[in-house]
Amino acid sequence: MDNRTVARRTLLAGVAGGAAAAASLTLAGCSVPVPPAPVRSADPAPGRPIATNRRALLLQVAAHPDDDLFFMNPDTQRLLDAGVPVVSVYVTAGEHNGRNGLPGKPPVSVDKAAYSAARHQGLRQAYAEALGLNKFTAWQRRSLGLAGGRHAEADTLEHAGRRVELVFLNLPMHHPRHSMAVPALWEDRALELRTQLSAGSPVLRSDTYDHDRLVEVLAGLFAAYRPTVVHTLDPDPDIQHGNLAAARRDSEQPGYSDHGDHTAVACFTWAALLRWVADATAGGGPVPAFTTTAFRGYYNRHWPKNLPPRVLAEKAAHLVPYGGDPSWDCGDPSGCGDYGQGGGRPLTNRKGWVRATHHRWPGARPVLAGEPDGRLAAYGVLGLRMARWRETAPRSGVWGEPTDLGGGPLTPALGQAILGDGRLLLFGVRISALSGRGGPDRREVVLLEQRSTGGEFSAWRGLGNPERGDDRGRRIGAPVAVAAPDGRVHLFVRNADKGVSTRVRSADGAWGPWRTLPGSGEASGTGSGEGPGKGSGEGVQDGLTALVDGAGRVRLLAAGRTAVRQWVDGSPAAPLPLAGDPVAAVPGPGPRDLAVYYRAPAEGRLRVAPGAGVRPVPAFEGYGALAAAPGPVLLGLDDHGRVQLHHNGRLSVRTRGATPVGDTALWMESAGGGALAVGMGADARPWIWRPPSPSA
Repeated sequence: MDNRTVARRTLLAGVAGGAAAAASLTLAGCSVPVPPAPVRSADPAPGRPIATNRRALLLQVAAHPDDDLFFMNPDTQRLLDAGVPVVSVYVTAGEHNGRNGLPGKPPVSVDKAAYSAARHQGLRQAYAEALGLNKFTAWQRRSLGLAGGRHAEADTLEHAGRRVELVFLNLPMHHPRHSMAVPALWEDRALELRTQLSAGSPVLRSDTYDHDRLVEVLAGLFAAYRPTVVHTLDPDPDIQHGNLAAARRDSEQPGYSDHGDHTAVACFTWAALLRWVADATAGGGPVPAFTTTAFRGYYNRHWPKNLPPRVLAEKAAHLVPYGGDPSWDCGDPSGCGDYGQGGGRPLTNRKGWVRATHHRWPGARPVLAGEPDGRLAAYGVLGLRMARWRETAPRSGVWGEPTDLGGGPLTPALGQAILGDGRLLLFGVRISALSGRGGPDRREVVLLEQRSTGGEFSAWRGLGNPERGDDRGRRIGAPVAVAAPDGRVHLFVRNADKGVSTRVRSADGAWGPWRTLPGSGEASGTGSGEGPGKGSGEGVQDGLTALVDGAGRVRLLAAGRTAVRQWVDGSPAAPLPLAGDPVAAVPGPGPRDLAVYYRAPAEGRLRVAPGAGVRPVPAFEGYGALAAAPGPVLLGLDDHGRVQLHHNGRLSVRTRGATPVGDTALWMESAGGGALAVGMGADARPWIWRPPSPSA
């Protein structure tokens, strides 16, 4: 045992112990109960100091060994390649039925401790290769002290200045009274789970966890490691109608498009994030500076696949050493991986999880606005709260320190609209309750409105939820808004039926009721605030695109199951070709034309669905979200995850600087017609990239 190990053990136990003893705070409507103490959470009022730590670190929380490989890559690998340290926390032992067998081969004997250990070995093999080492490279393995005297296995490997740490909490997947233990722990006030020891682990005794202790341990890990980027699974998966027997066969929880462990662990993780922020800000402390990304899980199998061949091949390759093979000599007597996931099986699996990567709340991070003095302002969610950065001088490309605008806890993506007088409206989704144990779990659309152009903001205002009931209300997507020439503001969110709900603000500032766009949503749903039977059977993905065309009409586009759906002034219009990701659109040459830029499923080539006279675009190979402006000006990622910008007939690729976290924003400068990109870095700070002009 070295001194660093002792220090880290003491730090984790001390931070978590302080969290349990801290005084209570109240956040409007949001609760993470800690009986017998009152509800504790961070004050949403603005003006808090924000931590200035600039050391980048990614901490991701997964339910099972391999969730990160299936659902969080390639994002995780891009950050690791950029030198960002990675800490992966796995909540369950992954022991399942204890059989580490190969498909089509005779069944093997049940050994849960060995199967858990084999999956851990597979992760070590996968991350060793991800660091550029031999997959059988030895790791430093130790017992890590946690809150309340609990322990976890922590495995660490460093190479060429890059570092990975794997933390195994080892909660069981099953319980004698519950087929799924962790989902029951989220809901049951009295349940306790005893950890499942893995064979060969340095942790030699089992611990017990109840609901509060798991939140406490996760919050303690956040406080100890102080990540600047947090990856989680999806806490609010889609409602999924269909064959219940098929859903069970595919390990989906009844009625929802994900594994129950994924959902429960995501809820515990977000509850722990709320606790961390509350603990850090108690007594006037600074808001932790971190950004979050939540990833869809089994959702991937229900929608068009969005990874092109080169990116898919890279992602799938990380699962080969994880799956391993019984013939390998890895030195672990329990096994050399999760054999059911070895070789090419992730690519041949009919579920197709590996073939897509989707964010739960897609959208550009940050959103941008111009200041009256020519500076650029960026707005984003930092420490679950709204923050603003301003350029130090016009076109300086240097950001000042962030200002806290409060309003949390917020999900990661924001919407915006700019009024005719230049004032800014910012929209978010607030986690207004996240309690579990039979308590409320609520989401609310919220608004922050600027009092004067470039000035300060009024108080946060709630705009409600288009859905009735907490369960349906949890499924709403990221807000998207646009200001029309008549002074009205149109706000859109994806709803629980996978359709689109809208609310319109009149020119005098009054908001109308929520309503559902006709022809949106699945027919088997109950509708979104308008009764049954409103859907068409063609749901849409989150990541809506709204704009005003040359004729002053509000256009909305959304990637669906079989086509890109579109609405013009709230009425359905002809569908466009199928896309794997949210699309980008700009007004075409005619007043009613629209150029829609998209990538077909599993394809890297950029396509355009043109109106009359729209020219085809040049090669713009890549993946993920797109942004566009007339020209065309195009912004996106190339196959290596680097930001690329096509402007004035020239393609520029950003090869230096911080790796983007989330989708990157496009900004067109009024002076000189230049284009630039703004993104969030792994250090939780925005960056500006202004490619050199063609004459430079």
